[in-house]
Amino acid sequence: MWLHAATLVLGPVILPQARRARATALDLPEAEGPRRGVEGHGPIRLRVVLVGDSSAAGVGVDTQDQAVAVPLARALGRRLGGAVAWQLVARTGLTSPQALELLRTTALAPAHVGVTMLGVNDITKSVPLRYALRARAAIGAHLAQHAGVQRTWLCALPDMECFPALPQPLAWYAGAHARRVNRAQQRFVLGRARLAHAEMAGVMDRRLFSSDGFHPAQPLYARIAERLAQHIAAEVSQSDPGPV
Repeated sequence: MWLHAATLVLGPVILPQARRARATALDLPEAEGPRRGVEGHGPIRLRVVLVGDSSAAGVGVDTQDQAVAVPLARALGRRLGGAVAWQLVARTGLTSPQALELLRTTALAPAHVGVTMLGVNDITKSVPLRYALRARAAIGAHLAQHAGVQRTWLCALPDMECFPALPQPLAWYAGAHARRVNRAQQRFVLGRARLAHAEMAGVMDRRLFSSDGFHPAQPLYARIAERLAQHIAAEVSQSDPGPV
C-alpha cells in the first residue's frame, strides 16, 4: 500500500527519470561463448540449467567465462568435488512470461537443478507480480517435466538502488519495489517443494557494475555465481546425488 502511495507522490519525478535512463542507457551485447558445456574434472556430479534475462546472458562482460553460468558451474564443481554440466537459456529484455515462452521452444539437456535470474524486466515493463511469480513457477514445472530438474532456485532480484545508472529518487523507488518482489517470492515458494528462493543480501556493490550502470561487471557476476553455488551446494551435499 505504501509503495502505491509513493508511486502517486513521486510519479511526476520518477517517470521522466525512468524514461531518461532508458533513453540514455548503453546498449551492451550479450556475452559471447557456448550456451552449454561441462566444467571441472572427474565424474559429473551435477547438471544445472540457468534461465534468465540479460544478466543471465552476461550483458556487461565479454565472454560466458566472465558471466554467471560458467563461474556457477565451476564453483559448484569445487564444492562438490567433480564436474558440473551446465546449460544457459537466456535473452536480453525477457520478462518472466517471455522467458517461459523461450524455454518452451528450447531443447533441454537433462538437469538436476534449475536457476532463474528474472524480475527486473517484470518491474520495468509493468508485469503484474502475480503473473510474474506464476510464470517462474511454470518455468520450474517445465524444467521438472522436460529436463528432470528436482529443484529450481529463483534468484532474488538485485538491490536496484545500487544501480549507478539510476538517479534518486528513482533508485530508491526501484530498490523498494525489488524488495517487495523478493518478499513476495519468498512467501510464494513456501510449500512448493520444487521451488526455492535464493537470497542475494549483501552481494550487490555499486562499484562493481559495467559501463552501462545497469549490469554487473565480472567481479559482481563472480559474487552472484558464488552465492548461488553456496545455496545449491548446501542442499545437494545433503541429498548427494553422486556421479551421474
